[in-house]
Amino acid sequence: MVTKVEAIRKVLEELNGVATWEQIYDNIEKYYPHAKASKAWKEGLRGVLYREIKKGRNFKRIGLGIYALKDYEEEPKPTPNEIQRIHSYMEGICLEIGKFKGFDVYTPDKTALFKDNIYLCDIATLEEIPPFTYPEIIKRVKRIDVLWFNRKEEGFQFPQRAFEIVNSPTTLTEALNRCLLLLNFQTKFMIIGPKEYKNKFLYTINKPPYLQFRERFTYKDYDLVIQMYESSIRYNKIEEKFFKS
Repeated sequence: MVTKVEAIRKVLEELNGVATWEQIYDNIEKYYPHAKASKAWKEGLRGVLYREIKKGRNFKRIGLGIYALKDYEEEPKPTPNEIQRIHSYMEGICLEIGKFKGFDVYTPDKTALFKDNIYLCDIATLEEIPPFTYPEIIKRVKRIDVLWFNRKEEGFQFPQRAFEIVNSPTTLTEALNRCLLLLNFQTKFMIIGPKEYKNKFLYTINKPPYLQFRERFTYKDYDLVIQMYESSIRYNKIEEKFFKS
């Protein structure tokens, strides 16, 4: 009889050595037919995998909710010069962190690659934006790179945080303007880009029409976001100060 450890291994092997929790949940019955017999079956699977990782066997964690076979070789991180790749990589980090913190997370770039054969649609929990305001606003807001919403079970869903990845100074104004559409909600805004764009951000945010709303915005550079993300994977804890605007 196949054990849960062996079943998880087979799921990962089927998915080229790496998977999210949702992918493990969706495929586990192929190899362990009674995996979902218990009400707490998800917790049981997580316990099995975590114990193996703690003992240094079979599996390893390569994301906040992404796991791989122990001998899996991770892809190298994209560089800032790889504009398309760094953009989707940063979106993936924002989605992972939001999901880990208990938010429903959305991105319009569903088919973009995050890393290691994991696509943004594999992480996002929302296919569409909840109808929290006028359709005309939602039509424009849904182009924001990443949005965090409170969970549906908490009541009406509203955008809590908005993230824009700025790969060029020429796209900064457009990113800021999309954020301004959410000013009537208690949404905080984070602009993420290269270190050298921060001065451009500060110059722009201190001019109308952004000046009176500048406290709602913060800027983080690629290196800082990646360092915080990788540290969170190691220590299973999100640095709260990092997301304090």
